[in-house]
Amino acid sequence: MLANAAAYQVTWEKLPDDFVLDDEPVDNINQPLLAAALTESLELAGKLSANALTTTNYGICATVNGRIVVKAPDWGYVPAIRVSREEVKRSYTPQLQGDIPVIVMEFISDTEGSEYSSKPTYPPGKWFYYEQVLKIPNYAIFEPDGGVLEFYRLDNSGHYQLQPADANQRYWIPEMSLFLGIWEGVRENRTGFWLRWWDEAGELLLWGSELAAKERQEKELAQQQAEQERQEKELAQQRLEKLAAQLKALGVEPDI
Repeated sequence: MLANAAAYQVTWEKLPDDFVLDDEPVDNINQPLLAAALTESLELAGKLSANALTTTNYGICATVNGRIVVKAPDWGYVPAIRVSREEVKRSYTPQLQGDIPVIVMEFISDTEGSEYSSKPTYPPGKWFYYEQVLKIPNYAIFEPDGGVLEFYRLDNSGHYQLQPADANQRYWIPEMSLFLGIWEGVRENRTGFWLRWWDEAGELLLWGSELAAKERQEKELAQQQAEQERQEKELAQQRLEKLAAQLKALGVEPDI
């Protein structure tokens, strides 16, 4: 049974410079690709403010009952930080250095199940830390091989509740005014399932390669339309010249 979170004293303190962070590499080659794809489309769509922070396997810190806790979600989004980028180079402490993350994500790559750990004792499990300590409003757990997305949101009692997808199999994140959903396709030589963003109108936020392809298509279409207009204008001129010649043959001076 979960310990009562109210019994925990949570403070927001700067991580000591000599604190040793976990330097283990990510355990799946897909994780950095999935994370980078999420950030890229936000940036290109102008959805990242100058002081927003996106994180990838990067420590988010809090001090619980006097002991430092650091967890590094596979991806996270902080709407605004209140310090310089240099100050959050190693880690980020919410409340002290900026906003609580709006959403964190974990990409499942093994069977350990740490994403679901509600262990309240030190060091607390990820679920307990995100839900009861940081109180992050949205938590996504994504299994990329099978394309399975679980989306949780804090309810009024302060606990995560699994959310149903909408008719388009997406999840609305009001703090970002965006939908999160699954997309299947190819990016950076990886064919499979990806997490993507859609705006309020249901328009997909594009990656750079997609924007470039769209611009090429629009340019080609504009060239085709210009060529069609040129041909139509040329044909119209030819018809006028033919009509003028016919009128002259009849002794009529054309006024065209």
